[in-house]
Amino acid sequence: MNSNPNQQPLPAQKEAALQYLKGRGAQINTPNHFLQNHTEKWHIEAIDDWENTNCPTQYIFTKATSIVNKVDSPDVGMLYSMNPYQGCEHGCIYCYARNVHEYWGYSAGTDFESKILVKQNAPELLRHFLMKPSWQCQPIVLSGNTDCYQPAERKFKLTRQLLQVCQSFNQPVGIITKNAAVLRDADILQAMAAKNLVSVLVSITSLNEPLRSVMEPRTTTATQRLRIIETLSKMGVRTGVMLGPMIPGLNEHEMQPIMEKAAAAGARFSAYTFIRLNGAIGSLFKDWLFKNFPDRANKVWHLIEQAHGGQVNDSRWGVRMRGEGPIAALVQQQFKTYNRKYQLNAEHWQLNTQQFMRPGTQGTLF
Repeated sequence: MNSNPNQQPLPAQKEAALQYLKGRGAQINTPNHFLQNHTEKWHIEAIDDWENTNCPTQYIFTKATSIVNKVDSPDVGMLYSMNPYQGCEHGCIYCYARNVHEYWGYSAGTDFESKILVKQNAPELLRHFLMKPSWQCQPIVLSGNTDCYQPAERKFKLTRQLLQVCQSFNQPVGIITKNAAVLRDADILQAMAAKNLVSVLVSITSLNEPLRSVMEPRTTTATQRLRIIETLSKMGVRTGVMLGPMIPGLNEHEMQPIMEKAAAAGARFSAYTFIRLNGAIGSLFKDWLFKNFPDRANKVWHLIEQAHGGQVNDSRWGVRMRGEGPIAALVQQQFKTYNRKYQLNAEHWQLNTQQFMRPGTQGTLF
């Protein structure tokens, strides 16, 4: 499976060649650098107490202490975020949120997409937060870390409950998702949109179904994501398209058709990110890349390195989400060109913060 005959594959790569975990992005569990001990299976014939190779999803219920997080990074376009779930069953191999799973004592690999932490008390925490006199209304983004409409939402409906809380306060919300489950909350979204209190950014990374099926194995198709944009736009909900991450040699050439189709479906704004592979994501992505695209893996890997000064990771604000060098510059120029062509980001617009009102009070607070 390795494209370089002189490079010996890792033990994990040998095992995955024999059994690929279909429906999962990560094929291995990388070590958690916060833990002193790490267990790894080196021989497939070994008889031991090992994890189920079918990798079933486990829901782990937690009582969170907070739900709204202040975002310090100037690169992501949000001041506050909230995430009802930690870990994400979508299994996107490139996801930057994988590293966060290590803080909970799990791996950024298969653990991230199979051990989902469910914040049962998220709606109560949000209501308590919004009731604080110190809260000066600013938009809060749902899915700043993991997708709030991942499969767990069908079971627990925490995102819907959070939206209901926001609706009762006239609290503006931005949503980022790649799951058509968002349409189940169309009634709330339409009502909030009438007050300019909500926007939905739909992530589309590829129109190539075979690529999507291995890169984002438990997500909805691009066709369905375009349907999200079209359906919500017709209902008066402001929608946009997120192209991220753009990966040279895999999907960066799809920027134009994605933006064209999204605009035709009703998208009015857009954003993009360039691939970066910080922490454990570097090992996970490389393992995935060589297993799925051995014919071009070396080329793709080196193109990513060229965009990050010879590395595949970058933590510098202002650079990390865009990359640098000729490849990154070309992607950025294409984004600007097609924004103009399809009239995306053509108008200044923002969610309304002036209607915020705590239930039971008279009049607005601003």
